[in-house]
Amino acid sequence: MTSTNRTLAPETLAAQALGYVDPATGALVPPIHSATTYERPPGDMHGPGYSYTRSGNPTYHQVEALLARLEGAEVALVMASGMSAATAPFLALDPGDHVVVQDVIYWGVRAWLNDFATRWGVEVEYASAGNLDELRATVRPGKTKLVWIETPANPLWDVVDIAGAAEIAHAAGARLAVDSTVATPVLTRPLEHGADIVMHSATKFLNGHSDVLAGVLATNTRDAYWARIEGIRKNLGTVIGPQEAWLLLRGMRTLHLRVRQASANALALAEVAARHPKVIHVLYPGLPTHPGHATAVKQMTGGFSGMLSIRVAGGKEGALQVMRAMDVFVSATSLGGTESLVEHRRSTEGPDSPVPEDLIRIAVGIEHVDDLVGDLTQALDTL
Repeated sequence: MTSTNRTLAPETLAAQALGYVDPATGALVPPIHSATTYERPPGDMHGPGYSYTRSGNPTYHQVEALLARLEGAEVALVMASGMSAATAPFLALDPGDHVVVQDVIYWGVRAWLNDFATRWGVEVEYASAGNLDELRATVRPGKTKLVWIETPANPLWDVVDIAGAAEIAHAAGARLAVDSTVATPVLTRPLEHGADIVMHSATKFLNGHSDVLAGVLATNTRDAYWARIEGIRKNLGTVIGPQEAWLLLRGMRTLHLRVRQASANALALAEVAARHPKVIHVLYPGLPTHPGHATAVKQMTGGFSGMLSIRVAGGKEGALQVMRAMDVFVSATSLGGTESLVEHRRSTEGPDSPVPEDLIRIAVGIEHVDDLVGDLTQALDTL
């Protein structure tokens, strides 16, 4: 096992899965612990150690240990999906608690808040978190318990000043939770900027191979609120399976290589798209013209993520025409895999979506950049 007394680079920690070596066999790849129950001393079902997989399993604890190190967190909690991780901090609140949520975020979280969280009395209010003055005006001191932001935010890729949002939340007596799925710990570590909780849909970049459904929460504050979140995972059964945990750990070994390649590819695509006459607007925080570029430079290191969106001439039909003309990009939902995907988000999200009809969301993979640039260019040329 790699010594925890030495300060090793995150790339080394991820590539070696914290230096794990199986003590029984010397294997460098950990086994999958598929057991659901474990032998315990009589009458000692709640002491230290494993008792039942819904409470804990060695395979997903290895994933949690690595994620905690990568995020600079005291503890991480891996869950069954990104949605189970995103909803747990809200489920841990009390009826009547007020939360402030960024206005444009992943649509699944917003839909869940509107359809479910409000039914048991959580008061949800939206604000443009990119505008700190608006966020400050929306937070209610003593009443607001949680501020939820996403940066960069899907699918318009707004950038939120995490440190500024944390200061506002804490001044009101609230916690700040950050959905950092798109940034990943490779580019941003929200806890270092003042966040209380960081969340990832591990289905995306952390796994990186489009074959695992998982979510992650991490924190430096193991208080009663965090204990409720742990209880939600246990009592609702939103645990990850051992096979999925093993695949997630394997995927994270190449996390830094994948994220940096996808980020470099995305920047190249954004620059090309910005010069194309059929592109109305490019939404990518790596471009100096992006309104959140300066903030992104401040809190993102090594790249600006592998996600961008473009708005094209011809409205919805123009966007669909571009997607139909693509040969390398695949029309599919999700992001963070090795393959590049495109999606017409307005069609996915429905009529209540704030996303423009002419917008194409591009999830950039790790293919050769010339193939991606060439495919995007020839598709745009069909307009």
